[in-house]
Amino acid sequence: MEKDLIEFIAKSLVDDPASVSVTESEGERGPVLRLSVAQDDIGKVIGKYGRIAKALRTVLSASASKEGRHYSLEILD
Repeated sequence: MEKDLIEFIAKSLVDDPASVSVTESEGERGPVLRLSVAQDDIGKVIGKYGRIAKALRTVLSASASKEGRHYSLEILD
């Protein structure tokens, strides 16, 4: 569910929604979602001073806490 949420939000932000992909893997501290977008859209996903990335992480944290889980979000170059 969290994977779909991040993918939906990212596709809404970028110019090339077809290039958005979210993969889930296990990290040291639990599940990690890795968001990949087109090179031209990285700035739109990160935002000025990282505000959009922080908002994505906040939404992810709020959604995951309903299930008692903790996710990390990585934005890949």
